[in-house]
Amino acid sequence: MKSSNIGGQAVLEGIMMKHKDDYAVAVRKPDGEVFVKKDECRSIVPWKKLTEIPFVRGVFNFIDSMVLGIKTLTYSAGFYEEEEEELTEEEAQKKEKQEKWLMGGTVAFSIVAAVAIFMVLPYFLSSFLKNVIPSYTVLTIIEGFIRIGIFVAYILLISKMEDIQRTFMYHGAEHKCINCIEHGLPLTIENVKKSSRQHKRCGTSFLFLVLAVSIILLLIIQVDSPIMRVVARIVLLPVIASISYEILKLSGRSDHFLVNLVSSPGMAIQKLTTKEPDEEMIEVAIAAVEAVFDWRAYEAENFGTSEAVS
Repeated sequence: MKSSNIGGQAVLEGIMMKHKDDYAVAVRKPDGEVFVKKDECRSIVPWKKLTEIPFVRGVFNFIDSMVLGIKTLTYSAGFYEEEEEELTEEEAQKKEKQEKWLMGGTVAFSIVAAVAIFMVLPYFLSSFLKNVIPSYTVLTIIEGFIRIGIFVAYILLISKMEDIQRTFMYHGAEHKCINCIEHGLPLTIENVKKSSRQHKRCGTSFLFLVLAVSIILLLIIQVDSPIMRVVARIVLLPVIASISYEILKLSGRSDHFLVNLVSSPGMAIQKLTTKEPDEEMIEVAIAAVEAVFDWRAYEAENFGTSEAVS
């Protein structure tokens, strides 16, 4: 397995694929046509070097990914909204400005909600046991398992929604395409179908790593004050995210058994966040990949197979 450094995300009836500074969104329109839009990624980080420095880049790349994810999800949803009346240039500019503010607000709210639900709430729930279990170490481990439990329960809950089920199928198509390429197979529907729908560089695995790393870091950094314990869980989150990002990057380029062992829980959770796609979904995923990535050249360089460049 050779890492291609291509990543992506499922959107509404489509796939977003990103490689280096380019991304493409491929959407299956209501009339059945596959529409592909390619554009340049624009980081919200003013100093791009911050997205490249190890153990610093993780949190900035995560925020950039969130912004791009919400942007492309909103774009794909536009194909399924009721047809709007034609806007004047001034009205169109006003609407675009409103959408930017809305996207910024959505990102901010998502981060605050995630911190509250996955970092602060588990601490308060575990604190109810402090009279029964006085050990800080045991309580922190219990808190960590509560955090993971909330995460898994959330995934199980949303997976019952029909639209989410289809999104999870597109998520599976995204992973299958990347696995197909990284195992040296020509990017065809048949080869994609037989590729795995789990991938070690998945965002689901990243989120699990954040939850797992938080247990270890909070065991190492102990504070006595209940208020400072809450503050520590918030302040340490960028550090936790950065460490988790480096582990995720390592897992994407290594097949060492220890790396695979660390990756295995996240891979297991991906069985919930990915489903087997149909051929039409795979076709959309292939279109998104080919818009931003020359997989033939990649496979010729890394695998040297004549079939890859035919």
